[in-house]
Amino acid sequence: MKTPSRLVLATRNPGKVGEFRHATADLGLTLLTPGDFPNAPEVDEDRDTLAGNAEKKARSLFDHTGLPSLADDTGLEVDALGGRPGVYSARYAGEDCTPADNRAKMLAELDGVTSRSARFRTVLAYIDESGTSYTFDGVCEGTILTEERGVGGFGYDAIFQPAGYTETFAELSKDEKNRISHRGKAVARFVTWLTADSS
Repeated sequence: MKTPSRLVLATRNPGKVGEFRHATADLGLTLLTPGDFPNAPEVDEDRDTLAGNAEKKARSLFDHTGLPSLADDTGLEVDALGGRPGVYSARYAGEDCTPADNRAKMLAELDGVTSRSARFRTVLAYIDESGTSYTFDGVCEGTILTEERGVGGFGYDAIFQPAGYTETFAELSKDEKNRISHRGKAVARFVTWLTADSS
């Protein structure tokens, strides 16, 4: 597989951009974002699966730029909530909500609940220079805490404690979080695939 010289990352989320830059630093590619392209489309994430949303975002940026494009969609699945919020994680508290709103709603819904198992799931979609689509996934099991801890990360990181750890994602170093996280695992699979037989 040939590693592209330029790759468009289909997100405007600075936290995600930072994680991807960190994870792909050794590839020698130029990582671009929608902000690098005038009139880059805003994509309505209206699919009912993570893979569907990720592929829609990647395809939209590929069609706009003509460059290989990579997108992710991530969901937090809480067992006590029947797997919610899942594909709706980013807008769990409403269309114009903030990450803090989402965390507050989740803590309120889980108030008094003792079984708080959950998992983060990420699906990456990659559109190569020929327009062919590939997907890669990653899962991180863990627990939702009863209060926020830590100032790092983004999204639900301050209330998610990965299995086997006493810290939340927001308390872990960037290197450690990338090593064990759902997105880190998906990106690692993508990088391994991309660099296999690379020439």
